[in-house]
Amino acid sequence: MLALRLPTEIEERLEALAKATGRTKSFYAREAILEHLDDLEDIYLAEKTLEQVRHGEMTTHSLDDVERELGLAD
Repeated sequence: MLALRLPTEIEERLEALAKATGRTKSFYAREAILEHLDDLEDIYLAEKTLEQVRHGEMTTHSLDDVERELGLAD
């Protein structure tokens, strides 16, 4: 169960969409969350990784170095 407050403009748009399509506001809220959850998780992971790199907790390797190491360099 989830309850959330939306700005009036968004609530009105959601209500209009639900009425126009015969679906519920909950259906569209659920669809929006499912559609963007992967992106939000990716952003969080990327930000966390960047912070680790900046603090020296994680190292990076250039593509050239990896190719050389694997014997794939031209």
